[in-house]
Amino acid sequence: MLFCKRFPLAFATAVGTLAASAVTGAPAGAQPTLHHVQYTVGASQDIFGAEIYYRDTQPPNWADYSHNSYLYSPNVTTDLGPGKPWVFEAMLENPDQWAMVVAGLPTALTPALEDPGFVCELRVDDVVVATDSGTRGALCLLRNW
Repeated sequence: MLFCKRFPLAFATAVGTLAASAVTGAPAGAQPTLHHVQYTVGASQDIFGAEIYYRDTQPPNWADYSHNSYLYSPNVTTDLGPGKPWVFEAMLENPDQWAMVVAGLPTALTPALEDPGFVCELRVDDVVVATDSGTRGALCLLRNW
């Protein structure tokens, strides 16, 4: 004698979907999902020659980054001030690990800015995920180094 219990159609469909995904996995050659990252840096007063480092390319791994971090963190020298922000956009696969922008005074002898000084904002997929400010510099990132 064979006993058979009926399962609701939704349960059977869910089980079938899970089984199929376990067998097939991700499609071969699937491209990683890239996230839109936007860095914005400003200043509460005019500053000439501000130094900005940012991450525009994601390193393949931590070892490559640690051996040549400047390869993945370009530098720009720019003038900032009220109404004159610096904005840069990049596409990163893992912004939680790699998105970063830091701004600072041109030299150690440059006087600190008036509060709030430098201000930075980091957006991922058009959502503000980090902000910072400081009279000598500002750092926006998600990763705890």
